[in-house]
Amino acid sequence: MRKNYEQQRSIGSIPISEVKIPLKSRDELPPILRALQYIFITPALKEQVFEILKSKVLKGKKKTGRYGMGLWEIFVLSVVRLGLDANYDRLEDFANYHKLIRQIMGVDTPFGEGKSYSYQSIKDNVSLLDEETLGEINEIVVSSGHRLLKKKEGIEVKADTYVLETNVRFPTDLNLLWEAGRKCVDAIEYFRDKGFLRGKGWRKHKFWKRELKNLMRSSSRAAFGGGKNKEATTKRRIEEYLCHAGKLSEKVAASVLELYEEALLREPIDLKYVSPLKSLEYFHKMLDKHVDLVERRLLQGERIPSGEKVHSLFEPHTEWLSKGKANKRVELGHNILVASDQWGFIVYHKVVEKEADVSLALPLADALLGRYGEEGIASISFDKGFYKKENKDLLKLYIPQVVMPKKGKKNREEEAEESSRAFKKLRHRHSAVESDINRLEHHGLDRCPDKGLFAYKRYCALGIVAANLHKLGNVLKDQAIKKQEKLPKAA
Repeated sequence: MRKNYEQQRSIGSIPISEVKIPLKSRDELPPILRALQYIFITPALKEQVFEILKSKVLKGKKKTGRYGMGLWEIFVLSVVRLGLDANYDRLEDFANYHKLIRQIMGVDTPFGEGKSYSYQSIKDNVSLLDEETLGEINEIVVSSGHRLLKKKEGIEVKADTYVLETNVRFPTDLNLLWEAGRKCVDAIEYFRDKGFLRGKGWRKHKFWKRELKNLMRSSSRAAFGGGKNKEATTKRRIEEYLCHAGKLSEKVAASVLELYEEALLREPIDLKYVSPLKSLEYFHKMLDKHVDLVERRLLQGERIPSGEKVHSLFEPHTEWLSKGKANKRVELGHNILVASDQWGFIVYHKVVEKEADVSLALPLADALLGRYGEEGIASISFDKGFYKKENKDLLKLYIPQVVMPKKGKKNREEEAEESSRAFKKLRHRHSAVESDINRLEHHGLDRCPDKGLFAYKRYCALGIVAANLHKLGNVLKDQAIKKQEKLPKAA
């Protein structure tokens, strides 16, 4: 059964509470480790965090003699990964060879190598946390930061959205068709190698991929390039491409049928073939879909509705987003709603799925009022993209100051409100949320390398926790420096 942390220390090892973290370092790691140390040595915070981790990681698990990675080790490595925007290879190096991180984890030994971690073990254990669990821990981090600052006034909330990109390349119908065909042939090759597909017809599987790729490239050059008789050349190239893709689809359909017949003959059905077979069916479906889309859009000139488009075969949840930026006209991912307070803590976040900014204001206010109460929120500010008169009027009933600039022409009353000193002051302060968003992007929340929507949400939540721990660590660092300055100087 997993332990909370390694309680049996080796001879000469330093307790986590006595680990010395540098005050003068400008690196991002020391503040994060200082915040983690503070949580560990504060009994109330430590108990709360471990209860949350236990309820998630140990839920439904039987007590066995296999301990596995400790809960504290999982949490520390998860936070360090996002805090330093590290991949799993770099995280493995940190876990095994970085003395300060190993001291905070409680596994550093002065004699010998001590406990070591493999790449796969780190990846599997860090992935055990989910968005909900990390959200609960984030509330604890933020509330502890507020207590340290000893600020009694209500929080000033600033909210905005930005795009956390998925790890996909820019899509076109032509290259999506190629990717679908390529993955179909790869799956067929897998089944042939395992002896699960005995039929003939795939001896030249490398030819099918090579020819499909060559036709994709020639079609792309014709469609997006120039030259004489462009329209006729483009049509001919795309027709050849679609013809080859159609023949490939027919061969794949026949092989899928054969695979099902072979599976029925085998008793019991080998479960390790279920997932590859589902994958083959998915990519075959995408192959047929993009044959249809390419023909309709490029040959028939039809305008494809947004709901029919797929922007990535591997991350189908990806959205096509245009925020009006000069340097990035289109971004592929999801909008992230971020709400920060006047001290820079991220008090709320949400992964937005196919919702406009205007629909996010009320759920945000409802969540914050439920957490802090009406007296706990002094103001809330948005930009023009969130404006809706009904929402603004409703928010004013519960929050003293609501900054939600109107789009377009204003009447006399609205002009007077937005010209007032209090409104202007809060509107100018609202720009601080852009700084907080930039900080999140430096904590790994610019592009998500993890696969799938569940992992995407977990990655986002982990980035928020890492950013708030960094902020908490800086608060602790400032207090430690002030305390050190008050000490009498040695003669």
